[in-house]
Amino acid sequence: MIDKSSSKKRTRAKAYWRENIKYVCILLIIWALVSYGAGIVFKDELNNIKMGGFKLGFWFAQQGSMYVFVILIFIYVRIMNKLDKKYGFDE
Repeated sequence: MIDKSSSKKRTRAKAYWRENIKYVCILLIIWALVSYGAGIVFKDELNNIKMGGFKLGFWFAQQGSMYVFVILIFIYVRIMNKLDKKYGFDE
């Protein structure tokens, strides 16, 4: 006999991971756009703007993408805390 609560837990867990993977993909796309796009592809256009005495394209290639990555980590933690509460996996 199949336990209905076990089936509900599996369904909830699948929905949780589906949403988790969606958020991870979105955040990775943002990081790729910032690190690859701003640091390499749009470097020439961004170099027309100065930030702290340095060209903005250079700044993104050297430091900006790392700052964005750290910010995205904090955003991910916040999103996951909300997701945990939504699906009842919080501590």
